[in-house]
Amino acid sequence: MRSFNTFHFKGQRDGEEVLQILRRHWFDIFLQLFWAFLILAFLTFISTALPSLFPAISKAPYKNLFTFLENLFLLLIWIISFVIWVDYYFDVWIVTNKRVVNIEQKGLFSRNVSELELEKIQDITTEVHGLIPTFLNYGDVFIQTAGERERFLFRKIPNPYKVKNILMNLQEKKEREETDELGEMIKKKINN
Repeated sequence: MRSFNTFHFKGQRDGEEVLQILRRHWFDIFLQLFWAFLILAFLTFISTALPSLFPAISKAPYKNLFTFLENLFLLLIWIISFVIWVDYYFDVWIVTNKRVVNIEQKGLFSRNVSELELEKIQDITTEVHGLIPTFLNYGDVFIQTAGERERFLFRKIPNPYKVKNILMNLQEKKEREETDELGEMIKKKINN
């Protein structure tokens, strides 16, 4: 298992080691940006075809209006692409030796941070649906908990089966440690 000793995050506890940093699969942002690029291609086609079809657009006062609308649409496409990238880049799941931290970006100015202690994990489910996700090996990982938040979701992450195995191994290790501690406490009580 790869260790991220140089990676630290706000709220990291003493002795807590970052084991895995996850973001959504690159194909997810590709799909979202594909539509922006498709609109951009359509806009480019319109800006070259319309002046030849309607020569009046090339002359004042329509030329200024047409140029303004072109720039307005380009700006909107750039802003939408930027928001998609920010959402992709700042959605992070951090797996440590003690807990799972979910940092979810919602828009430009809102972020939701939640965490899950390993001992609260009850069940882990992996879902990979479709030809492309199967081929590119990405999908969702659901963690069932006993806490207030019943399901913890890792959306469209790479290697979901590997992540599931890592989480299950960490959870089993945590359970063994707790059982050993309980056994030691009982031995001490009996010996006293």
